[in-house]
Amino acid sequence: MNEKERFRSALPMAALDEIPEPSSDAKEIVGLVKEHGRIAGYQLSDGKTVSKSEGVAMAKAGEIQGVGIAHRGETEYLKSLPDGKEGNNLNSLPAVGKDSDTRIS
Repeated sequence: MNEKERFRSALPMAALDEIPEPSSDAKEIVGLVKEHGRIAGYQLSDGKTVSKSEGVAMAKAGEIQGVGIAHRGETEYLKSLPDGKEGNNLNSLPAVGKDSDTRIS
């Protein structure tokens, strides 16, 4: 990785409060549950959907890979860890959930 690439990934990493160590069987986030255009939860690679707070707790426990924990005000949320791939960034994932007629379980 050259210096420019290191700098690009260092900025997003600095915005994270915590980078949990994922377990060997950690799930990936494959979709975003949205309500009124805002992220309300996450769809996982095993098909399960969880709320935003459940996703944060799971990530802290090492059950979700490829994410770090950030906060806005008092609310914690997940952010993708920079890896140079756009397709797996949370903002690039498809919307599922209330805005897409799929329920959070």
